[in-house]
Amino acid sequence: MKHPVAEANEESPFGSLSQSEFYSHHSVTHNSEFITNSRGLKLFAQWWTPLPPAKIVGVVCVVHGFTGESSWFVQLTAVHIAKHGFIVCAIDHQGHGFSDGLAAHIPDLNLVVNDCISFFDSFRNLHAPQSLPSFLYAESLGGAIALLITLRQGDSAPRRPFDGVVLNGAMCGISNKFKPAWPLEYLLDIAAFLIPTWPVVPTRGSLPMVAFKEEWKRKLAIASPKRPLMKPRAATARELMRVCRELQGRFEEVKVPFLIVHGGDDVICDPACAEELYRRSISNDKTLNIYPGMWHQLIGEPEENVEKVFGDVVEWLRTRAEKTTVDGGA
Repeated sequence: MKHPVAEANEESPFGSLSQSEFYSHHSVTHNSEFITNSRGLKLFAQWWTPLPPAKIVGVVCVVHGFTGESSWFVQLTAVHIAKHGFIVCAIDHQGHGFSDGLAAHIPDLNLVVNDCISFFDSFRNLHAPQSLPSFLYAESLGGAIALLITLRQGDSAPRRPFDGVVLNGAMCGISNKFKPAWPLEYLLDIAAFLIPTWPVVPTRGSLPMVAFKEEWKRKLAIASPKRPLMKPRAATARELMRVCRELQGRFEEVKVPFLIVHGGDDVICDPACAEELYRRSISNDKTLNIYPGMWHQLIGEPEENVEKVFGDVVEWLRTRAEKTTVDGGA
């Protein structure tokens, strides 16, 4: 089964189909809702379920990246995974997609982690029996969020641990090729204090221009009515840098099974940091796939590359789902 991005065009992720026709064509159902978080923000959530005769083998909770959303490219990957037997759910972070909040402003990522844990716990409790294995699939900044979810302990931890994590272009460290030029990186604390919400932090390139290799997919990314194209806000940029430092100091604590898929020519999230996570993690089940020549958004690659990467993702998820089910029933 080809990744649905093969049917998209530069104007719509659904190509020539309507949204409802798209779901019918791919034999999935779609539902959505707004939930209210602890801070009174309404957050958009949605999920996709494969239609019979597909056998449901697990649940995948999707975590999108910075300036991303769950209704554009990420939705195509969600549908692709659902077609292979998974119930897939996703939530738009505050300030992203259809959720409340100042556009692309995340001054405290821990609050977003809380939102994800709350929704994913609730969703799995309502829609997925305990016997079904569950996984996180995360892109870019979502990778940092997913790792922080698995590292949570005590009362704030997920009520039901995840059986594995797929990290696609994960933000374990921001590439020096994309960071603000010196000395601006070192003035972020001052800027975040004085002008926290101002989009004043220059980066070395527009995100879609350096993330998507294929030009028509860059156009599709920009066509999303919910994708902000502004420069990062001062407090958000500072928080992204802080989270990278925190994670790099905790790689030895990562013990969840994981798959890393990362473009070798990613100039946004440094592949060297993903390699360092792989080396230092204490997980007994870890896989590292660095794809030479590929960029940050692996869905933005030519079709052959997309099929290779997401074929690896689906194979890893199904293999772990089957193994978890067998071990759990033994």
